[in-house]
Amino acid sequence: MMKLWFRKISVILITFMTLGVFIPPTYLDAHAERNEVVSSTGDVGDVSPTVPEIVEEEDGETAEADSADADTGTSLLTMFKAQAAEQTLYKLGPKIFRQVEADVTETIVPNIQEVIQMLLLEAGEEEFQYYGISQQPAQGYGERIFSLYDHRSQEEIARFDVRRDNRPRDGYWFHFHYHLSADNFEEHYQIGDVYWDKNTPPKWMSS
Repeated sequence: MMKLWFRKISVILITFMTLGVFIPPTYLDAHAERNEVVSSTGDVGDVSPTVPEIVEEEDGETAEADSADADTGTSLLTMFKAQAAEQTLYKLGPKIFRQVEADVTETIVPNIQEVIQMLLLEAGEEEFQYYGISQQPAQGYGERIFSLYDHRSQEEIARFDVRRDNRPRDGYWFHFHYHLSADNFEEHYQIGDVYWDKNTPPKWMSS
């Protein structure tokens, strides 16, 4: 049972990570065409061959450095999104996840990842390179899924939770939300609701 559960999580995480770094072929083709146009126009006129070579080398070095920085930032964003998805699935556990898989994978996880990306981009790469995601969701009936925190100070930046709501004549719902350190974790920010059933759901992380 647990082996199948871990395999399912792995497949889902690989899907998220692949989508996060995928570059459409049409973009690459268009980029190549623009380079060809620039290259062909550079041959027009009597220009000393040493000049374009120097400029081209400098531009190439700058572009390479910019590309490396962009790749690093993208890789970090992808890693944070994958970890957020992983901790969310671990929090639910196999028994709960089987029943709410569609809603969680199609709505809740993407919404959580969107919030993570927003927070990281607001902080900037110079800051979020020091960020981390906690690895210990609360078991039993605890709300905590994970926290986004600063490695340097060990202080929380954002806290992601899920609460069980028993709504009269409606049944149980899982209410996903997050809190921010900016307002001392007082405000309650909506992520999404997932319906369970009229029967009491099992404890978190139940297998």
